[in-house]
Amino acid sequence: MASIIWDFFGYRSDDQSELAATAIKNEFCPYIETTCEKTFNDRTIAGVCSVKPMTSGPVICCPIRLYADGYKVLRDVSDFAFMPDLPLVPGKEALVYAKQHMTECVAVFGQRWGGELRLPQKDGRRSYFVDWILARISRQGELVEFVAVEVQTIDTTGTYRNGYEALKTSHTIEKTTAGLNWENVSKRILPQLIYKGQVLQREALCKKGLFFICPAPVFERVTDRLGGQQGLSRYPLQPASLTFLAYDYSNKTDDLVEGRSVALRQMASHSTTVYKVQEAFNNVTLPQENVYQQAILKALGC
Repeated sequence: MASIIWDFFGYRSDDQSELAATAIKNEFCPYIETTCEKTFNDRTIAGVCSVKPMTSGPVICCPIRLYADGYKVLRDVSDFAFMPDLPLVPGKEALVYAKQHMTECVAVFGQRWGGELRLPQKDGRRSYFVDWILARISRQGELVEFVAVEVQTIDTTGTYRNGYEALKTSHTIEKTTAGLNWENVSKRILPQLIYKGQVLQREALCKKGLFFICPAPVFERVTDRLGGQQGLSRYPLQPASLTFLAYDYSNKTDDLVEGRSVALRQMASHSTTVYKVQEAFNNVTLPQENVYQQAILKALGC
């Protein structure tokens, strides 16, 4: 599959502004306001936020790209699960904040915020860790409830190294052999969501379940694998909930200007249950019988 790099160090790859050039030169990520963390195998900083297959739109391949606008995706989850406009506070500071301001707040545990929670491991592995925990804290400093959040984009196949070199050295766009590893939807993403959703259902204070944040094309592939959105009945939020929030690049003219990171917009929101997802995942569509026999006979020239 051929593709181009579409979003590079936080700016469109065809953005010729001084801001874009400076971000490339300094290898700077505007979303975490520090050096980009995406690297090649040799540890060279890659800076690739998204790739665009030649036959479709761009697809975000770096999870940090979803944290644009000051982690707006986490605010969206908080508004959805709890109530609008609760302040998000780094986890370790939340109790002091709630008591000092006499207001409810949301304690955020995750990378670069309150730190990851120290959970016991299962079979020596971090098999049920999630990317984020958002915990609602009362004005008296009590834990009221919490939700878990997973953030996934999509891995790439092939390589975009030549495209990286062209953008880094001369700010020109070259076609690459990078593709998108859609097989991971079935092999990794869905099994993880099902397992973690079942773990969270056993938590007394996880009253709204698991939220899954992803690019819109990933959401489309997930629902296709599950037989379409119509097969995933909508349910109100509950402990067994699995809520999909899908984001994509804005196509508004005002959001496609030089020197500005392209805004993201929420494209879909769908709450179902982890058991509906598991049921749909296990309900595979089989081909007609004797397909192997027919292929062998055809190859034999029969």
